[in-house]
Amino acid sequence: MNESTKAQAYWGTIEKQATQGNGIDIGCGPDPVTPNARRFDLEHGDANVVSQYVKAQFDFVYSSHCLEHMHDPRLTILDWWKLVKPGGHLFMVVPDEDLYEQGVFPSRFNDDHKATFTISKSKSWSSKSVNILDLANSLPGGQLVSLQLQDLGYDRRLMSFGSQQPGLHSRFLAKIYAIAHKWMNESRLIGLRRYLTSYYAIDQTAWPFNAQAQIQLIVKKTGGNGHHV
Repeated sequence: MNESTKAQAYWGTIEKQATQGNGIDIGCGPDPVTPNARRFDLEHGDANVVSQYVKAQFDFVYSSHCLEHMHDPRLTILDWWKLVKPGGHLFMVVPDEDLYEQGVFPSRFNDDHKATFTISKSKSWSSKSVNILDLANSLPGGQLVSLQLQDLGYDRRLMSFGSQQPGLHSRFLAKIYAIAHKWMNESRLIGLRRYLTSYYAIDQTAWPFNAQAQIQLIVKKTGGNGHHV
């Protein structure tokens, strides 16, 4: 399932208000956040420096699961911030490093990821870790609206925090577990979990789990100096 569509099923008032008006969706592929949002993807230019291609400002700038592919997330987010009108919102979603990468980088599930993300840590296992709270505080005139870990449907008992590799059939194994969960008693499920997590890392954001393992950030541009949290 496309990430924006999957996320919108659980949106509340804050998210809906932050995507009102004229917007741009960076890295949306075939799944723009709103039908009228301006699409910006590979065919339109380099997402590291969108402001070099787009000479406009928007009521909202949205990007889901794109920043982790950028060369320098700290510089990129400042570039995207230029596209936000005063009073508008930057709305961004990235994978959480503990739930998605599970202690291993480069990522086992997407080798194009160039950084990992956490809400805020004094120290991370990842040498490429970026604190989202620090990113929010770096935005001139930014006012934090929402910063949250989203883990709906995620089963922490299936985490493989270490060197396990996703097997050739890791999605098949995930399906087996999802089916077994309905039929096995708890003692047998524990044994199955131990087996799976001893040998395989499972991407729970993929089918059949379609779980969330991400961080959502919404920042409003005040038009002045703003205040940080």
